[in-house]
Amino acid sequence: MIRVGVDVGGTFTDLAALDTETGECIALKVPSTPRAPEQAVLDVLDALARSDVAFLAHSTTVATNALLGQVGLELPRVGAIFTRGFADVIEIGRQNRSEVYNLFVRRPRPLVAREDRLTVVERIGARGEVLTPLDEASLARACAELRARNVAAVAICLLNSYANDAHERRVEEVLAATLPGVAITRSSAIDPQYREYERFSTAVVNAALAPIVQRYLERLTQRLRERRVDMTPYVMRSDGGLSSAQTIASVPAAIVESGPAAGVIAASAFALPRAIAFDMGGTTAKAGTIAGGSVQLANEFEAAGSTHSGRAIKGSGYPVRFPFVDLAEVSAGGGTLAWIDEAGSLRVGPVSAGADPGPACYGTSDRATVTDANVVLGRLNPVALLGGSFPIDAARSRAAIASLAEAIGLSVEATAAGIVTLVDAEMAKVLRIVTVERGLDPRDFTLVAYGGSGPLHACALASELGMTRAIVPERPGIFSAQGLLVADVVVHPSAPLLCDLAATSIDELEAEFVRLESLARRSLIDQGVDPKTVTLRRTYDARYAGQSFEIPIVHADSIDAIEQAFGAEHRARYGYDVAGERIELVNARLHARGKLPSASLVIPSAARSAVIPSAARSAKSRDHSFTLRSVWIDGAYTDAPVYQRDALPETPIDGPAIIEQYDATTYVAPGWRCSRDAEGALVLRLRAARCAQDDTVESNGHGDRA
Repeated sequence: MIRVGVDVGGTFTDLAALDTETGECIALKVPSTPRAPEQAVLDVLDALARSDVAFLAHSTTVATNALLGQVGLELPRVGAIFTRGFADVIEIGRQNRSEVYNLFVRRPRPLVAREDRLTVVERIGARGEVLTPLDEASLARACAELRARNVAAVAICLLNSYANDAHERRVEEVLAATLPGVAITRSSAIDPQYREYERFSTAVVNAALAPIVQRYLERLTQRLRERRVDMTPYVMRSDGGLSSAQTIASVPAAIVESGPAAGVIAASAFALPRAIAFDMGGTTAKAGTIAGGSVQLANEFEAAGSTHSGRAIKGSGYPVRFPFVDLAEVSAGGGTLAWIDEAGSLRVGPVSAGADPGPACYGTSDRATVTDANVVLGRLNPVALLGGSFPIDAARSRAAIASLAEAIGLSVEATAAGIVTLVDAEMAKVLRIVTVERGLDPRDFTLVAYGGSGPLHACALASELGMTRAIVPERPGIFSAQGLLVADVVVHPSAPLLCDLAATSIDELEAEFVRLESLARRSLIDQGVDPKTVTLRRTYDARYAGQSFEIPIVHADSIDAIEQAFGAEHRARYGYDVAGERIELVNARLHARGKLPSASLVIPSAARSAVIPSAARSAKSRDHSFTLRSVWIDGAYTDAPVYQRDALPETPIDGPAIIEQYDATTYVAPGWRCSRDAEGALVLRLRAARCAQDDTVESNGHGDRA
């Protein structure tokens, strides 16, 4: 049997597969198909040519692309039912502005048009009491109007329904009978928390995505069956866990950040106590932190929002309250376009050539990209990529960059070097956002560089942040796809508390968690999880009375212990705590996860060989020999050795050097040294920082010192 992970990226779709009987790992890449994203999944499975697929997980950008308005993924007409007087909450939003000094700034276009926001007469109080019973006549009129408008989905957004969902349940019941086949999202089910705008926004985003994601999963599942892959695929969630396709069909908002999450989960499998997961693909570069051995999560983000220097701009997107891997992202990838602005300066990004037309060297474009710059500088193979299976045209790269060089009066090589320097500076910002701006010192971290382009830029980025060590996984170009094979199935049920800690009892809190645990176990088992592998972690969102926002704390066995845990966490975050101050518990959260049967995979070790096109291997490489290539370094060409990764010598390699493999190229910069550890990963160390202890490989296999 074979287990498959497929990561659909903006430029390439990557496959990692594990033969559970032989331990053989298979790596494949095919161009993505943005207008029909499921086609690339099928293409890479066709290239795999195996009929014994027993498990398939994949990450997808279909939800994000739909919110961004990508061609072929236009959002459907969505209706919504609100409490009378509150239909404009989703448009009024909060007071934050995405551009503070722009008098003409526009908020994101509402996902529900004004005329499609209908209301019913009802009112629930903040404590769940019924102030005004639900008026059935107003409900019947609203349902009839929505049916006449031929909406594809409906969001139910009633005031204070997190405290009492009886009215929302009744609205759902009548809607289901009136509009059969229409996707319905109930805000109290999707996000049972207070703050109406965020809850309503989450429900509306989910409703807007439901028809698109459901059709996508139906098409994918049907076409898999046509290929005799008769099983239900799993999908990567924004929080780094998996859910079955049936589960995701009802909560598509949970996969808005599906794409970037898998790589961070794979990086966490290295068991490094402090690591920065850095993923540079063809379209974007992303970074997330692993601290204390755990992937850092956040509970809210803005979908389809704008970013500036890797920072999400508040007020520019649609708030979604789902746990997600805390990432910073910038439009900087191998396909990012270089251009000249009106002032005659060289610029890089944010527009990408993507998979179509791609970089100039692909032969279908004349516009220069970061990949073309690396070809000109000699860092990338000037003949072919993907182990020789993807021919490129280096002359087109040079011609594309020459047009930029002429405009700014520099040589072609200097212009290419400038492009790389600019994109490195942009990517360094996201590394600072997830470390320095979170109060973390990047010098204490190891950079884990992956993606098709990440290893090319690892040394430069590590040097920029004062880091002395980086790791390049065994198969960096398909690393996110491997993350799909190590991920657990997860659920994150929550419940509103809004109680004074001193006025509640540990028994009341225990009863709430017991209820959540029952829901979580049932959901995990329904998704195929082995019950013996289920693990549960209890947390709260807590704050001092009067504060506007909460911090997460771990559950404890007594009220006093919970109070102490909050004080310690508040002190760690803000430098102080207030003894005796009243503490409020806002939400109870359960983080539940479990493994699928036979999912015992770890990141494949060096003993497991990658099965890649034969062109990627050569008789010459097997005897540890190398070729020389002219590489532009610091204003001049230098002959640098080029090694094949599967035939590296046992002794360390000093930079400058290039290490090629099927799915990526690693550039060892001058001043850096590269060695291979026991698990097959490349360990890059700054030579000036090396000492005797660096050569000692600790128990995690990557030389991380305690």
